[in-house]
Amino acid sequence: MSDTDSKPEDGYPDQPRVAVGAIVFKDDKVLLVRRGKAPSEDVWAIPGGKVRLGESMTRAAEREIKEETGITIRARDPVFTFDHIEYDEMNRIRFHYVIVDFIADYVTGKPTPGDDALEARWVSSGELNSLKVSKKTVEVLNQLFKF
Repeated sequence: MSDTDSKPEDGYPDQPRVAVGAIVFKDDKVLLVRRGKAPSEDVWAIPGGKVRLGESMTRAAEREIKEETGITIRARDPVFTFDHIEYDEMNRIRFHYVIVDFIADYVTGKPTPGDDALEARWVSSGELNSLKVSKKTVEVLNQLFKF
């Protein structure tokens, strides 16, 4: 992801950033990635990323999922919105994203990690407990999809 966002020189955000994710199901499994960078490094989550200036949120979701997983999707409706805020050891805000997750249709492709993902794959509901999955990912999958 490009760092064209304006940031103070110390790299800490001066305002929340808008990000999107896409919830994609195929054969009773959901597409997840294991993140390779902060925030949420080494945690499994719904794939996604930052919205670029002038880019619609649906287009950003489609682009981010393609870059991160190699999967082509068609983003539909927003289904879940939340804040992701992480603090550093001095209690300064290191990351603040307002994330809008979309439900999306699988179009084509095989999961292949790209961008900042260490792994990308289809995950069954039974596998969720054996992986280090973000709390928000578990929450949205359970709450909205009984997954």
